[in-house]
Amino acid sequence: MIVEAGAAETVGSRIDPRPVLIVTGLVQEARIAAGPGMIVICSSSDPQQLRELLATLDPTTFRGVISFGVAGGLDPSLKSGDVVVATEVMSGDTRFLAASALNEEMIASAALKRRRIVRGGLAGVEEVIAAKACKAALHSMTGAAAVDMESHIAAAYAAKAGIPFAALRVISDPAHRALPELAKSAVKPNGDIDLRKVLRGIARNPRTLRALVSTGIDFNRALRSLRSCRGFLLGNEVLMPVEDVLITAKAA
Repeated sequence: MIVEAGAAETVGSRIDPRPVLIVTGLVQEARIAAGPGMIVICSSSDPQQLRELLATLDPTTFRGVISFGVAGGLDPSLKSGDVVVATEVMSGDTRFLAASALNEEMIASAALKRRRIVRGGLAGVEEVIAAKACKAALHSMTGAAAVDMESHIAAAYAAKAGIPFAALRVISDPAHRALPELAKSAVKPNGDIDLRKVLRGIARNPRTLRALVSTGIDFNRALRSLRSCRGFLLGNEVLMPVEDVLITAKAA
């Protein structure tokens, strides 16, 4: 099944003043996205929690939905820090077609700054894809450039409401790197990293330190790239002032 995004709306000759809903998985991503014209929700990398958050929101109050954050790499040519602008989001047998969050002029401008931006598909999953073999299998099956746990849910929400959807994701763990088990389980319910759990895990198995350091370097590179993409969320549009709102899961 293919689901197309809704068309952009305007009020007369004015830009629709409603805010854009930004969907993130981690609190670091949410903090980067937050700003005028944005309402940001953070799922804490919990798909069910994201669905529950979205169920509390009236979709008619938004003019569009953007999935924004880091992602796991599936395309072997992509490195940490590379940006994927989604052409579609795949989840099972369903494909959600995405509008572009960036125009060609903005992509060309970013390329001049040596930031690689590609258009490609995103695979939506319910659990972290950590192993290299699993990433390779998912890439072979879907052809997707990257994978995350929020975009398919955000796309389904937008499609049901008939409002535009886009996704911008930055590669954190590339296809050739397995995500350490400890890194998968160290996210608190509020989206923060549980440093105590990480340190306890390292103490129990010091050999995990090297993999965690590499993962941390990739993640920080991805966040820097994501931060530089913050201005792309609105493109060249000028929105009327809207109060900043950050909705996160309950504190740990």
